[in-house]
Amino acid sequence: MCKNSLQIYEFLDKKNLLQNSPKRWWPNAGTFEVVVGAILTQNTTWKNVEKSLKNLDMFLDLNSFAALDVDVLKEKIRPSGFYNQKAPRLLQLAKNIQNEFGDFASFQKEVSREWLLLQKGIGQESADAILCYACFRDEMVVDSYTKRLLKSFDIEFKNYMQYKEFLESGIKEAFTCKDLNLIYARYHGMIVEYNKICKL
Repeated sequence: MCKNSLQIYEFLDKKNLLQNSPKRWWPNAGTFEVVVGAILTQNTTWKNVEKSLKNLDMFLDLNSFAALDVDVLKEKIRPSGFYNQKAPRLLQLAKNIQNEFGDFASFQKEVSREWLLLQKGIGQESADAILCYACFRDEMVVDSYTKRLLKSFDIEFKNYMQYKEFLESGIKEAFTCKDLNLIYARYHGMIVEYNKICKL
């Protein structure tokens, strides 16, 4: 029985869950597309998000996206659901990034978790997904899959930050000289893929 986050990581790693996935699991990591995807995936499946991203194919850089008309954006992200809510929030986020950071490269380097959490529609999970997969920061993402997996090992916590600290602590201690962002990205990816297979 796995008791700490390193043991869980090693348990998942042995299963080769990411052999057909991109290096950091999330498609097109390090791009503005990740920011859009992190918001679109709220309350829906990734298959629906993929349909929306395909509709947005020509507009997935910051400047093109920020210039979209809100009604056009609503139609393009319709497959992801809650489009009346998500479209204005995404547009405002894109404009806030432009106003605060100028361009996406500066956003990647300078944005803080605190700034993201002040944006409408971004909670802790979305903030960490953006930091981890769009900005390559050393942040572990906690989602419903994570909680389900840990519960299967009789590990439960009261809030998001307790889950996050549990997962990060064992990895930091074991991989002091490694690329923590890559490890966190793949750890979260393995958790999601394991849940899909085992239907936890």
